[in-house]
Amino acid sequence: MNRRTRRELVEGLNRDGAVLAAEFGLRFRAIEADRANAVSRYGICYSDGTIRIRLRHATTGRPLKYSSLVNTLCHELAHLKHFDHGPRFKAFYLRILAVARSRGIYRPARRPSAPVVRSPEATRAPEPAPPRRRPRDTPPKPPVPTGPIQLDLFGLAR
Repeated sequence: MNRRTRRELVEGLNRDGAVLAAEFGLRFRAIEADRANAVSRYGICYSDGTIRIRLRHATTGRPLKYSSLVNTLCHELAHLKHFDHGPRFKAFYLRILAVARSRGIYRPARRPSAPVVRSPEATRAPEPAPPRRRPRDTPPKPPVPTGPIQLDLFGLAR
């Protein structure tokens, strides 16, 4: 990544961070680019209000998408109020992200949906389910007669 790209990304993050921070009454000291060899995190927030954000992809070295950087920015801004990842932090982070989205700061790209590929097996009728087995302690049911039924009320029918 060249210096110009790096500078433009950091300036954009500072500008957008100032808008979001003002909306929520937050104060940050500066938004800086994290060191080039940072690979274990996307961003970090310090108690003095400094926010560092990794600008490069960990394996390719290419600049991350701006929407990813803004997402990280919103996460780190939420840490200015809540220095943990508890439920209040998560709710606050989602509020910041929603405002960023409504103001056009956060614009994640839609992922294209994968085409539906149906296998030949999927178009065939499903096979009938195997018969259920009855528990061992249940007595068998008597067979259902198929012909005429003769009543043997008094034991006279033979």
